[in-house]
Amino acid sequence: MDLTRDSLAVAPDLLGMRLRVGPVTLRITEVEAYQGTADPAAHAYRGWRPHTRHLFEAPGTLYCYRSYGIHICGNVVCGPHGSGTAVLLRAGEVVEGLDVARARRGNAPDVRLARGPGCLGQALALTLADSGRRLGEPDLELLPRLGPVGEIATGPRVGVSVAARRPWRFWLASDPTVSSYRASPRLMRPEVVAGENGPET
Repeated sequence: MDLTRDSLAVAPDLLGMRLRVGPVTLRITEVEAYQGTADPAAHAYRGWRPHTRHLFEAPGTLYCYRSYGIHICGNVVCGPHGSGTAVLLRAGEVVEGLDVARARRGNAPDVRLARGPGCLGQALALTLADSGRRLGEPDLELLPRLGPVGEIATGPRVGVSVAARRPWRFWLASDPTVSSYRASPRLMRPEVVAGENGPET
């Protein structure tokens, strides 16, 4: 896959592909595109910072961050080197290593093992130390689709309070592993809706 392309082109093409991290492989079913320094909702919006440095590395780099102080979320860096663009991995179906993923997720139902970016990170045992790793390294592979993916749906990104109406979330329509849409509660604040003037962190 050509990860040097824009994140809006890469994101839907990741659907149906398989990501292997150690003993667990999942089929990607939901993603979100982030447009780097041009996107107020992106971690890269304010430019290079120590904790976002991996976003500005070569396409195919993994960028991991901690969400709400608990969950580790994974992104695939894409676009031109240094652009800060990436695709957030939001959900997937575990297709290999089910027993390992079940144990990591407290024996959650299989359909929910990697539903949502925090659950996906837990199922794959991602840590902040994985940030900066490159696809193609040992135990970190992006594998081809095994068949057609069917209909791809698109809509607003989940939980962001700026640039919230951009339809940059992509998912496999009717797939049970896809997460539910939730708007950010901050969207109820008029200044946030009108301004869209600060990045998500």
